Amino acid sequence: MTSTSTTAPDPLIQNDRPQFLESIRAARNNNAFTKPPSSYSNSTISSLMSSAVNRTNANSSPSSYGSPYAAFPDRSIASFAPSVPQPHHLHIYATKHNTHITLTSPSRDPIISVSSGTIGFKKAARGTYDAAYQLGAYVMARIQQQGLLTQIQYLEVVLRDFGPGRDAVSKILLGSEGRNLRGRVIKVSDCTRLKFGGTRSPKPRRLG
Repeated sequence: MTSTSTTAPDPLIQNDRPQFLESIRAARNNNAFTKPPSSYSNSTISSLMSSAVNRTNANSSPSSYGSPYAAFPDRSIASFAPSVPQPHHLHIYATKHNTHITLTSPSRDPIISVSSGTIGFKKAARGTYDAAYQLGAYVMARIQQQGLLTQIQYLEVVLRDFGPGRDAVSKILLGSEGRNLRGRVIKVSDCTRLKFGGTRSPKPRRLG
């Protein structure tokens, strides 16, 4: 036994069709389609115009289209769009003298903010590759200890400057230390500041 599905007729076409056919029939009886436009009678023109006006008013009614948003006149269509959670941000500021890592919430409030000096490196050692690598591993461990993995659904990595810590923290994210956070990264951006004109740069240091 086969089942046949029937679709409900469009209420706009169903309600307006008799009036439209009536105006066409009246125009045909008055030979409106065979006479030149100059010989149209006033009744024919008025009937055609009234039919056009009625169809325009029917088309302008939002409920005539059967729109799913017609029942919510106070809400815009954008309010029905699914909300996408905003990402957390992992800022990596790698200068040649130090490396700073800051984890912020979607509202840009800092959650974790540490540097190479925080984990015990002093003076020139703070700008080394090893210091930045250990700093990255420390941040990953701290995120897991504080239970932040359940809060971080999406993550944006923001890189700045070109110190040794830039490559070191990137290796942490791609290594075993960042396996729990790597799949949540949706965007990697570079916010290194570039100077267009501006003040004169300091002269290069010459040794020897």
